[in-house]
Amino acid sequence: MGPIVLILGSGPAAVAVRGWDRSVFSHVVAINNAWRLRPDWDVSIHPEDFPVEHRPDTLAPGQTRIVADDYVPIQNEFGGFVYAGGTMAFTAGYWALGAIKPRVLAFFGCDMVYAATGRTHFYGTGTADPLRADITLQSLEAKAARLQLLAAEQGCACVNLSWQDSRLVFPRATMADLPDVAPVAPDVAGLGAAKAREADLNYVVPSGRYWEEADRFDAAALAGLDALWLAAHGASVKTAPAPETTALSPPPGVAVSGFRRGA
Repeated sequence: MGPIVLILGSGPAAVAVRGWDRSVFSHVVAINNAWRLRPDWDVSIHPEDFPVEHRPDTLAPGQTRIVADDYVPIQNEFGGFVYAGGTMAFTAGYWALGAIKPRVLAFFGCDMVYAATGRTHFYGTGTADPLRADITLQSLEAKAARLQLLAAEQGCACVNLSWQDSRLVFPRATMADLPDVAPVAPDVAGLGAAKAREADLNYVVPSGRYWEEADRFDAAALAGLDALWLAAHGASVKTAPAPETTALSPPPGVAVSGFRRGA
């Protein structure tokens, strides 16, 4: 069957995970502060600038912490941060795709949509990192589309367990759906065109510190690349069977969720 991995972010609705059946998932990958939501996570993943005081104090048997030295090489196997998008929801997804080789990547609390007032994260209010001025994040939808298609090439389905507005373009699913979800069949021509354009641009930064070389990246060229990924995604999902479940029913009073890199 293959692993079913939960990628857990810090959106306000992520607190619902406390009542979930852990046995559905082979791995729980908690981004930044999300490890606080329940004690039985497997992986805590965070960026270099994540404050030390917000990291887990101790690791239980079987738990591990994943940092830049671990995820940068894997991210590079999938083209690097400039193409993947420099925020942790995508970084965690690519790390899991390369390190765990799952059959399903199920995202929750990673919608990257932020309430204008009130909580932006389950622990309070934070900065909307994916919405910052960053040349790699001009289209969060395109970056999500890229992850979904590259995962599908590897036989992995990407789904969103959220019931809220989302910048992720993955199909919605419930936990009951997870044993049977299947990846889309990537549109060969569209996927090939997007990959070829990435190769032509050659915006590769082996260190992962793409912001140190930002002057050599052309925003318009990357916007054009985003358009290619969105076109490839659109052509792929047109041929995919319609999912039986389009969304979960939201519990009353749940706010719009969000997630940031340094949350």
